[in-house]
Amino acid sequence: MFVVTLLSNPDTPRLEPTLVESLRNAWGGGAAFWLSPDVAAEFSVSQRPDNQWQVWDDLQEMQIDLVVQPIEGRRKTMLLADMDSTMIQQECIDELADEAGVGDHVKDITARAMNGELDFEGALTERVGLLAGLDETVIAKVLERRITLMPGGRTLLATMRANGAYAALVSGGFTAFTTAVAAQLGFDENRANTLLTKDGKLTGQVQHPILGRAAKIEALEQITARLGIAETDVIAVGDGANDLGMLGRAGTGVALHAKPSVAAKCDVRINFCDLTALLYLQGYALDDFLRPRQTY
Repeated sequence: MFVVTLLSNPDTPRLEPTLVESLRNAWGGGAAFWLSPDVAAEFSVSQRPDNQWQVWDDLQEMQIDLVVQPIEGRRKTMLLADMDSTMIQQECIDELADEAGVGDHVKDITARAMNGELDFEGALTERVGLLAGLDETVIAKVLERRITLMPGGRTLLATMRANGAYAALVSGGFTAFTTAVAAQLGFDENRANTLLTKDGKLTGQVQHPILGRAAKIEALEQITARLGIAETDVIAVGDGANDLGMLGRAGTGVALHAKPSVAAKCDVRINFCDLTALLYLQGYALDDFLRPRQTY
C-alpha cells in the first residue's frame, strides 16, 4: 500500500477538498484524511500511480506539493538534516562573505556548488580563502542579524523528539553556526566544518578533513549504528548536491526547496510547504504537533 500526501504552504493555504477528492477518485484511493484544514491531506492507494509525475507537474502550477510513498514504516525514529537553506533560510558562508565585501562572488560559487556544478571541497576552500582577515566577532554579528530559522523547524524538532526520535544536524557549513542553530532548535548533535582563526581573525582556511557529501553519508551510517536502528528508520532533508548521498540512503529523503538538478534525483520533493511537511509525510496531523514555548 502507498499513501498519497498533498501539501500547501501553511501561510497561504490553498488545498481545496474538490481537488483532493478529484485525485482520490481518479486514482481509486481510499477515504481522504485531512491532516490540516486547507494545508495537508492524504489517502491510500494500492499501487503507485503511473501518471504520478505528470500530476505532480500540474499540481506544481497550483503551488501544491504531491508525495507518493509506501505507507509501511513512514513514521521515523531519526531526523538527519542539512542546515544552510534547509533548517535556516540562508547560506552562512554567503552572509560572512557579504561582511567581507566579496558577497556576490561567493554567492555565485555557492550556487554552482549546491547545484552540483563544482566540486564541494574545492569550492568551499576557495570561498573560505576569500574570508581571510575577517574579524571572528563578525560570526556572532551574522548569527544575530542575518540568520533566520526556516519556518516549521521548531515544530518539526519538538514533535519528533517528543515521539522518541533522535535529531542530528549535519552541515557542510561551520560549527560556529551549527552549534547555535542546533541549540535553538533542539538537535541532539551537530557536525560541521571548523573555521580556523588566529589572533582574532579568520585565517582563510578550514580544518581538515572537510565535511562534505561523503561525511554526511558517514554520519548516517555512524549514528544509526550507534542508536541500533536501520537507515530505513531515518528521514533526511536537504537542498544541495552534497546532500544527495544521505537523501538517497535514508528511508525517506526529502529535497526541500532544492536546486532543480537536486530535486530531479529525489522522489520526495517539497517546494511550497515548510518543514512541517516532514511531519505530515510521517502521518502526523496538526493536532499532533508540539509547539515549543520558547522563541528566539
